Amino acid sequence: MIHAENIHKYYGDLHVLKGVSLHIKSGEVVSIVGASGAGKTTLLHILGTLDNPAAESGDLLIHNTNILKLSDKELAAFRNKNIGFIFQFHQLLPEFSAVENVCIPAFIKNIPKKKAEEKAKKLLDFLGLSHRYHHKPNELSGGEQQRVAVARALINDPLIIFADEPSGNLDSASADSLHSLFFKLRDEFNQTFVIVTHNEEFADMADRKLVMSDGKIVS
Repeated sequence: MIHAENIHKYYGDLHVLKGVSLHIKSGEVVSIVGASGAGKTTLLHILGTLDNPAAESGDLLIHNTNILKLSDKELAAFRNKNIGFIFQFHQLLPEFSAVENVCIPAFIKNIPKKKAEEKAKKLLDFLGLSHRYHHKPNELSGGEQQRVAVARALINDPLIIFADEPSGNLDSASADSLHSLFFKLRDEFNQTFVIVTHNEEFADMADRKLVMSDGKIVS
């Protein structure tokens, strides 16, 4: 599903990623851990096509597509179709309801409004938010906001979900619920999850845990 070979990244003179290589199989839940500054989020952004690796890098293949050879327009279309994102801060638009927030990636994909809203409501039902369709983010709890963000990530049936500290701002009960949800989604839809986390207990639950240090995967 994901094959990255010799990935480098610099910010000015700072060498952030130092030849990272990894292979992630379809349907895996993979956690990435390490100290702050190890390069975890930078790697996640490159794997998720939100950032570009250095020119000296090797290949980055996702679902047999060489991401590094796509034009900006092709890359945007590939990302919208195949990749979902969940961030530590839910990034919901405050003026929109839960359903409207979930629909945004579908609208970008030109899915008709009625069909997108039907899919959004099914996802919110699945996530236990059938009573929150028309609530705006400030009317939702932290856990509910993050579940809306999960539904938004799922609306286009992506092959891969990238998550960056998705439970970092949640209380322990909400965090445990979200962690269980990821495995339920994997089992239901065979989606692949790549998750950066500082939560060691959750990291150990993953099918595989990658440990980063000083821009490299060390175990």
